[in-house]
Amino acid sequence: MDIKYDYLIVGTGLFASVFAYHAKKMGKKCLMIDKRSHLGGNIYCEDVDSINVHKYGAHIFHTSNKEVWQFVNSFVEFNRFTNSPLANYKEVLYNLPFNMNTFSKLWGVETPQQAKEKLEEQRQRYAHIETPANLEEQALKLCGDDIYYAFIKEYTEKQWGRSAKELPAFIIKRIPFRFTYDNNYFNDDYQGIPKGGYNKLINGLLEGVEVKLNTNYFDHKSELDKLADTVLFTGRIDELFNYEFGVLEYRSLSFEHERLDIEDFQGNAVVNYNERSVPYTRIIEHKHFEFGNQPFTVITREYPSEFTGKNEPYYPVNDDKNMQIYSKYKEKADLNGKLLLGGRLAQYAYFDMDDTVEAALRLVKKELYNL
Repeated sequence: MDIKYDYLIVGTGLFASVFAYHAKKMGKKCLMIDKRSHLGGNIYCEDVDSINVHKYGAHIFHTSNKEVWQFVNSFVEFNRFTNSPLANYKEVLYNLPFNMNTFSKLWGVETPQQAKEKLEEQRQRYAHIETPANLEEQALKLCGDDIYYAFIKEYTEKQWGRSAKELPAFIIKRIPFRFTYDNNYFNDDYQGIPKGGYNKLINGLLEGVEVKLNTNYFDHKSELDKLADTVLFTGRIDELFNYEFGVLEYRSLSFEHERLDIEDFQGNAVVNYNERSVPYTRIIEHKHFEFGNQPFTVITREYPSEFTGKNEPYYPVNDDKNMQIYSKYKEKADLNGKLLLGGRLAQYAYFDMDDTVEAALRLVKKELYNL
């Protein structure tokens, strides 16, 4: 391989793809590599008999950034999907986010005033907690017993693999309450799913860009680095520096996909399972993302797990210990004039998709347009 590139881009996820699109547009030569056998990173969709299955968990695009919304819609039209998840607790279904439908079913209240009074009554039991010492105290102070024990405690402990009393309070800075009968989970101006799935967005971004799949950067690092003036790295920052300052912690997920010969399994795209005795955190029914009317369906059970280094890292554990480690890696990366970092793994942060696009566009303006 003796071709010279302007950029070697490690990863083909959303951040990398947005950057690659603009780099190509500016006449830059890019080589993208990915250890997986497909494009798109975690937003990849697998076509299962015309149903676009979100292979790595539900991805719902939502934003209030008009520039970001117009950018992604320039590659693929988005539908009108609105995220209105349900929570299953002891075989009873409740609406999320916490709204009048939730309060009515939980407490039997009918008006916003009644709901506010009930919520305040619940909170008063924990008014004596001035500085919450952990997530449990923080949540009880914000919402009281009923909501905490039905919707937060067991789900959170299952998600993070530890007691709520062992989790830092900052994980729950606030709990949004909505005193209307509105089941829309997000408050953003724009929301939807690409018509035909996220692969259409990625394929549009990477049209004409050279890509090598099934290529692990670390297996050929010295050879690959010589091919380009600059490396844009979107993998794990601690792995990039051979864990010099320590291993960063993550929570992982595993997915169990199942095709069912019934028209509809749960009547909704996402249903959370709050009880600890249920091993998965939620079930996704993919056809509902695109209003499918197929006579069959595909569901995915999502199981939280420890990150072992051999499975996929999903959620960074952004506590003080890990952030101190990350800051050392970031400081070292900043000293390398031929290295760019982007995405949730390289920046050790959990980004929504619009955050990812916005961050990539910010890098584009700085790196390619000198703005």
